[in-house]
Amino acid sequence: MGGYITASHLFCYTFYATNSTFYEMSIYSPTEETLSVTVLLLPESSMMVLASVIDPMRAANRLSERQCFTWRIVTTHGKPVDCTCGIQITPDGVLDIDTAGDVLFVVSGFNQYSYISADDMSLIRRIAPRFDAVGGVESAAWILAKAGLLDGKNATTHWEDLEDFASSFRKSNVQPDRFVIDQSVFTIGGASPTFDFMLHLIRSRLGYPLALEVASVFVYDETHFSTDAQPLVSLGLLNDFEPRVTKAIRIMEAHIDEPMSIVSVAEQLAMSSRRLEKLFQQHLQCSPGVFYLRLRLQRARKYVTDTLLSMQEIAIRTGFNSLSAFSRSYKKHYQSAPSDYRQNPPKP
Repeated sequence: MGGYITASHLFCYTFYATNSTFYEMSIYSPTEETLSVTVLLLPESSMMVLASVIDPMRAANRLSERQCFTWRIVTTHGKPVDCTCGIQITPDGVLDIDTAGDVLFVVSGFNQYSYISADDMSLIRRIAPRFDAVGGVESAAWILAKAGLLDGKNATTHWEDLEDFASSFRKSNVQPDRFVIDQSVFTIGGASPTFDFMLHLIRSRLGYPLALEVASVFVYDETHFSTDAQPLVSLGLLNDFEPRVTKAIRIMEAHIDEPMSIVSVAEQLAMSSRRLEKLFQQHLQCSPGVFYLRLRLQRARKYVTDTLLSMQEIAIRTGFNSLSAFSRSYKKHYQSAPSDYRQNPPKP
């Protein structure tokens, strides 16, 4: 495996090989020492991501009745920043040349490059060696990559950006995983994977029982491998109620640019298209064809709002046989032509 760690299932695996120098010296090795965490928070970040970083540490401290973690929030200018929900976060300090600790988390969401300058990225690159680990959540992977910290590394980012991220940073080996740890660098796909990562960190440092207690505090009973692919659609309990529908959706997700016929999807599930229609109507109150179109339009909206791809290219990437067909479907679904939607997107 080299430096690429595949973190295991929360309830299945606890300890790493003790003969590995990296494991013994990393933040993931068993210890009673306090871990000092610095969180660089950018505007338009998700409050859920920030909470998923901090609250598991708080809970671990409370449950263990000792200071397992300390943390501080910094911003690039030392001033408060607004999360996407509108809540303003007041930082404990400013990102500067004296910033140091054990772990540096970079948290960003929408429009990451609007809130961080070339000098800021140079500063991150300069201070990174002072930390035992540096990580990025959601769009922060773009910041780490642009700072050169992901060159030659395995990495991930939010599922919506995986394709463009891989095209932009060809020196990185991009994975669709929930989170990826490669030596001293980690990247995480979103809020729920951040919680998974923090439980992995707690389990690795402080043991299996405490990680279970922390998960229980938040009634977090979903369990994931780090290598579980990030889904285009989070299906929640649907898989328990009707796994055939979730399998159909996963097939659709894998064929966004070249849509399959519903008959072909049904054949892969060894059932008739009529049966598949009934299952979708029963569980999702729509036909599989309508749901499939919705998936493609969701992907198209991401391209419209977050890339500079031409509308023709977006139409091709989302499986429409003509620009006019794409425009008609997009306008019908979002009540706005794609070009107008790009000019005036709804607020996050």
